[in-house]
Amino acid sequence: MSIETRLKELGIVLPKAAAPVASYVPVVVSNGFAHVSGQLPFIDGVLVKGRLGDTFELAQGMDAARACGLMILAQLKNAGVLEDVERIVKLGAFVNSTPDFTDQPKVANGASDLMLEVFGDAGRHARAAVSAPSLPLGAAVEVDAVVALAG
Repeated sequence: MSIETRLKELGIVLPKAAAPVASYVPVVVSNGFAHVSGQLPFIDGVLVKGRLGDTFELAQGMDAARACGLMILAQLKNAGVLEDVERIVKLGAFVNSTPDFTDQPKVANGASDLMLEVFGDAGRHARAAVSAPSLPLGAAVEVDAVVALAG
């Protein structure tokens, strides 16, 4: 089954791939891997801003991380490699949070669970989930990815 078909089954519509906000490219394909730059959370075209443990609740953070995951998929599609995904290898989640907030792994589950929904066992991945005192443009969450490609 194609990834596009799976997305339709799940009722998932990918957002438009966001343009870079600085001097980098969204995806680099090299030696059978796609390295996806950190993606910010956009919901209905609006950047999700906030700080976990302050202006944002856990559920909102998980939604933001899922939005980052959707943008990762959108970037892979834009790069022409979405249908070539063999496995999600690693996600890195950066959570804009207060020093006393300790649920970064739960926030990151928003993106991780999306990968499992879309790719099944091939969506199981290694992961880092860390706190950051601030993120680009005031984003609540940022997620990057390393993806193995078939062929």
